[in-house]
Amino acid sequence: MRLPLLNIGMSKTIQKKITEEDTALYFGSGSIKDLLATPVLSALMIEAAVSVVDPLLPDNYITIGKFLSIDHFQPTVKDMTVTVNASISEIENNRIVFQLKAYDELGEIGSGHHERHIVNHGLLREKVSKRIEGLQPQP
Repeated sequence: MRLPLLNIGMSKTIQKKITEEDTALYFGSGSIKDLLATPVLSALMIEAAVSVVDPLLPDNYITIGKFLSIDHFQPTVKDMTVTVNASISEIENNRIVFQLKAYDELGEIGSGHHERHIVNHGLLREKVSKRIEGLQPQP
C-alpha cells in the first residue's frame, strides 16, 4: 500500500452545538442534565482525528483507533458550541498520533492524544470473522 502524503502538523477542526442528547444525564455518564458528557467529548475528538486522514486514504483503507487519553477539565453547558482540533504529532509506518484540543466560547475545555492505525478494511473484516467463528452455533 502506498500511503497518502501525510505530514506532522496536518490538522482538522470540527464544531458541534451541544444538545440535550450530548449531556451527561441523557448519555448515561452522570446525573447533570445540562453539561457536556465526557464520552461525547471523546467521540468528537475521535471524529476530528478521523477527518484528518481517512478522506486521503486509498480505496478499502481506513483508520482504526488504538489509544485515547483525554483530560476534560472545564464544563460546557447545553447550547454552547464545542470546537475540536486534531493535529498529527507523530507518524510511524501505519501509526498516526494526534494531539487534541477542545474549546467552547469561554476557552479551552479539554485536551488529549489519540493513536490510530491505517489498515486494509477487507483484511480487518477477515480477522473479525475469524475471531467470532467460535460464537456461531454449530450444527
